[in-house]
Amino acid sequence: MASDISHYINGQRVAGKSGRVAPIFNPAIGQQVTNVALASASEVDQAVAAARRAFPAWAAVTPLRRSRIIAKFQRIVEERSEEMAKAVSQEHGKLLTDARGEVQRGLEVVEFATGAPHLLKGDYSEDVGTRVDSYAIRQPLGVVAGITPFNFPVMVPMWMFPVALVCGNTFVLKPSERDPSASLLMADWLKEAGVPDGVFNVVQGDKEAVDALLKHPDVSAISFVGSTPIARYIYQTATHEGKRCQALGGAKNHMVIMPDADMDQAVDALMGAAYGAAGERCMAISVAVPVGKKTADTLIEKLTPRVRGLKIGPGPDLEAEMGPLVTKAHRDRVHGYIDTGVSEGAKLVVDGRDFKMQGYENGYFLGGSLFDNVTTDMKIYKDEIFGPVLSVVRAPDYDTAAKMINENEYGNGTAIFTRDGDSAREFAHRIQVGMVGINVPIPIPMAYHSFGGWKASFFGDHDMHGPEGVRFYTKLKTITSRWPVGVASGAEFSIPNMS
Repeated sequence: MASDISHYINGQRVAGKSGRVAPIFNPAIGQQVTNVALASASEVDQAVAAARRAFPAWAAVTPLRRSRIIAKFQRIVEERSEEMAKAVSQEHGKLLTDARGEVQRGLEVVEFATGAPHLLKGDYSEDVGTRVDSYAIRQPLGVVAGITPFNFPVMVPMWMFPVALVCGNTFVLKPSERDPSASLLMADWLKEAGVPDGVFNVVQGDKEAVDALLKHPDVSAISFVGSTPIARYIYQTATHEGKRCQALGGAKNHMVIMPDADMDQAVDALMGAAYGAAGERCMAISVAVPVGKKTADTLIEKLTPRVRGLKIGPGPDLEAEMGPLVTKAHRDRVHGYIDTGVSEGAKLVVDGRDFKMQGYENGYFLGGSLFDNVTTDMKIYKDEIFGPVLSVVRAPDYDTAAKMINENEYGNGTAIFTRDGDSAREFAHRIQVGMVGINVPIPIPMAYHSFGGWKASFFGDHDMHGPEGVRFYTKLKTITSRWPVGVASGAEFSIPNMS
């Protein structure tokens, strides 16, 4: 078994000293491959202290220099992306092809961050009063932290730290303890690119490390992606401690299929959006909403053989369409939701519970499952299952479909498939969801836009990456200046005005 996965503090890998570890498994074979150290509060304090010491010098580095360092990091990751993707696939279980795509999407934010000199430009107003000028600048917060989930161990951290670093902050990353190896590769490659010691740190850990970051007086901001109950806890705790916080929670993403939609296109989109990455995506489509009986019947007719024919295999299998789930406990949880859907009266059209992968019988595999006649009062509709389970909820008309989405607890992503521009425009403008796709099933914004949901899918004021990310990781300072001309006219005791 490989040696324990360590922390990364002040420019070097540091063995854990808490005495606590967690097992790391390869989900495809269901075997433990190593352990990861779990940080104590004192180890978190060491990482924060290193970041605090490094902050003044890093903040004083010019934005152009910081952007060049991040650009070099980008080139390193591009050259070694296969190494990163293999590390993700082995620990998470996702297909190698999917892991490659994750690395690429993360790199898009890195590339965006290289525009720091432009992103940090301020505003200037001349002569707001007689010989009085006013200008605004954005300055870094200090030490900031990111707490990231298991499903995207590369992409989600890259939504955070590239923007934070180019803005002049120092960073402490707490990755998921289920697939932590990628975090150390990123740390090593950042140092190789020229990031000074202490500017980027990694603490492996569980709730003890999370709470230590949330309550640490020297941490100015927290970024989080995960489930809604934890996101709510993160946000409430961080803001109570006086920190800035963005916390992305869970989702229940709907895809509306109108009667005029290209049904083959819609089915292709659903297959990838519902079953890609075994459904372990916060932007996965888990609810299909066909409008009208004919649309619903046609959808089920076309979907059923496709779901039954899903090609399932381990990460390196380049022909596979879906891999295992991340842990045995999570596989069993999803299995339990399928049991619940049957007991609630939904029609289980395709049952993936008994799937066994030949040669990988101990892996955490499930087949794809498809429910029809799901209703909005069922648990499988209300809860985020986070697995390869698609529920079809039939709607008699567009208004019913839109009302269903707007009344849902979550508001992360949604999509509509239609050829009608009026329906598409109405949907885009009226639906109460943060990210909307029109004939696009997973509407993840490009890096130069920002990512964030509504309602119980997001807690905070600024979305991730893009312009909102820059605002989150900086504070605004406005300066009003007047230079003396001639002889001073004496003190002024009334409130200043711009006359």
